[in-house]
Amino acid sequence: MRRIYIFDTTLRDGEQSPGASMNMDEKMQMARQLAKLNVDVIEAGFPIASDGDFQAVKRISKEIKGVTIAALARANEVDINRAWEAVMYAEKPRIHTFIATSDIHLKYKLNKSREEVIEDAVRAVKLAKSYTEDVEFSAEDASRTDPEFLIEVFAKVIEAGASVINIPDTVGYAVPSEFGALVNKIRTSVPKIDKAVISVHCHDDLGLAVANSLAAVENGAQQVECTINGIGERAGNASLEEIVMALKTRQSHYQAATEVNTKEIYRTSKLLTSLTGIFVPRNKAIVGKNAFAHEAGIHQDGVLKNPLTYEIMLPQTIGIPASGIVLGKHSGRHALRQRLEELGYHLDADALDKAYRLFSTMADKKKDIYNEDLIAIVNDEIFGVPQYYKLNNLQVHAGINLIPTATVELIKGKDKIVDSSVGDGPVDAVYRAIERITDFHGKLVDYSIRSVTSGKDAVGEIFVKIEFADGIFNGRAASTDIIMGSANAYLDALNRALYWQEKIEQGAEVA
Repeated sequence: MRRIYIFDTTLRDGEQSPGASMNMDEKMQMARQLAKLNVDVIEAGFPIASDGDFQAVKRISKEIKGVTIAALARANEVDINRAWEAVMYAEKPRIHTFIATSDIHLKYKLNKSREEVIEDAVRAVKLAKSYTEDVEFSAEDASRTDPEFLIEVFAKVIEAGASVINIPDTVGYAVPSEFGALVNKIRTSVPKIDKAVISVHCHDDLGLAVANSLAAVENGAQQVECTINGIGERAGNASLEEIVMALKTRQSHYQAATEVNTKEIYRTSKLLTSLTGIFVPRNKAIVGKNAFAHEAGIHQDGVLKNPLTYEIMLPQTIGIPASGIVLGKHSGRHALRQRLEELGYHLDADALDKAYRLFSTMADKKKDIYNEDLIAIVNDEIFGVPQYYKLNNLQVHAGINLIPTATVELIKGKDKIVDSSVGDGPVDAVYRAIERITDFHGKLVDYSIRSVTSGKDAVGEIFVKIEFADGIFNGRAASTDIIMGSANAYLDALNRALYWQEKIEQGAEVA
């Protein structure tokens, strides 16, 4: 069975998706989960892009073991030196350098000749090779590049020492038949191609990123570059979970396999959603809420008789627990700990105590506690930032012919502070009251809400982006009370801003 390497670029290309930025701690949380997922390569960032990106790549390189850590660099000395400074601490470091090769990029972006591009590419690979044996070269916009020139470029960089050559469909222009043919042409025409791994990196502008990636695998590609939930610039990247599960489900067809731990797919997808607030559509393949749902009577009848009638994979294969309703208010710490471990969370004694208190509070309000409830508790409360301000009490008055008014009581240290405000609506009134108490004035950039469980007592997940003086910060909260959840989401963003500010003052590494 041919081995396919999974190169995850969620923390680099995925983070370039509008609204998907993560701070240092969030990137570390995601990197640890990607290691649990057992991807082969984590592209941790683009070190030259910012000091924050540099520090993130450096910290991930130091802390994440057992997986190759890659840093992106343009084909120039400054970028490559900076990339090595960040990734040199990795157990298995890789420098990933790139330059555009299509005529349209050469003419309008680079203003260089083909000969100059080859010179730059070779020089970059040789410099990267002086730092590490693992060097990847990407020909940006390869799918719109003259194939003969592409073959020449790849031949030269392999001769210079590239161990991976990447064929990106940078603008999502290719279709499967032609992209597969391009990969096959490169595999059969580039001299000494056996000295390098053939990789592909497809974008989803025409909705063909996964199809193009799989066509590439059929034609000899050995590495696929992709992201969790398919996030990325514009329409996104090839979706990791779709590629991995397509290869697993249709293994007899592709005669290829990955070493990804598929039971971590669901949790990884949920974690990324909780960190970025970019929700997965209900009908998204593999990880969407409807992916394993059956409403039509004929489908339900078939699934009850034999799941294979309408399910080509079991939900447990991607880590969705078999039991949906898991706990109630009479459940104890042991039952909670066991269920959290089944969901992939291993908490120490203090964290488990906190989770149990939060669980007990929720159980007093709800008859049944779902897996999604527990995931919300852990992601929002256990792995959150310090609570400089904490909501203690909240009263809201709103209705027809009433001016929405909110009275908020916050705890700061040992102090309790109360203030009131009016607003355009109840949430606006709450946010204005919080601003009066904290004296921090933020601009609401984005506000989204969705139900994560069912029923009248469903838990709603609220995600906000708030712009403060030091930048835009994400805030999230989950609650059966939407107004209270909205208040906590705002406070989460504020607390993140204060945490960031505190770490800057202490000279800590942040991103």
